[in-house]
Amino acid sequence: MKIDRGVAVAAPIAGCLWGFLDFVWIKYMPSPVGGLGNSIAVWAVAAFLFTYLHRWTMPRSIIGAVVMLVVAVPGYYVAAALIQDDAWSNAWNTVSFVWMGLGGVAGIVFGAAGVTARRPGRWRLPALALPAAVLLAELIIDLSRLGNPNYRTAELVEYAVILAVLAVLVTVVVGKTWRDRAGALAYAVPLSAAGYLLMIATAFGGR
Repeated sequence: MKIDRGVAVAAPIAGCLWGFLDFVWIKYMPSPVGGLGNSIAVWAVAAFLFTYLHRWTMPRSIIGAVVMLVVAVPGYYVAAALIQDDAWSNAWNTVSFVWMGLGGVAGIVFGAAGVTARRPGRWRLPALALPAAVLLAELIIDLSRLGNPNYRTAELVEYAVILAVLAVLVTVVVGKTWRDRAGALAYAVPLSAAGYLLMIATAFGGR
């Protein structure tokens, strides 16, 4: 398959910018808002929006989303090296490769969802619901930490509110009608439960 020139240019540029700006966000934004930079849900939503806003084919969109998120990981560590003198080797250490792998998986799933969400068919609304669903899944993980002495209750609640607001906002933005938006939010509830179960099977669901 011949890769579209637009994908070949846009994906790595978007990845570099996303990774760099993500580090800047984490470093300079106060808690709990700054925590969004470390959110795998937010990265997944970025992949969805990247393909949703373009008119690429499904294969090209998936490749573009994967490249964007994979490139964003070393982009993040490059920003850390430039801004706060972190080790450059962080860009290719084990943690970096784990994040790249997760970025690849998220790029496939949410890149494909971004294409499906703008096409007519039975899967359009479930695909449209995925950004809200992944944010709500992280919200459930966040609230499951209430009572844990390692976390401050106020910050957990504030972060949960932020995730809930983002889930609604992204659905309002990508939905073309209020019927679509309501349908997507309805789908997001059961999908968020599935996302929660997947997250608790990883380190992201750890207490």
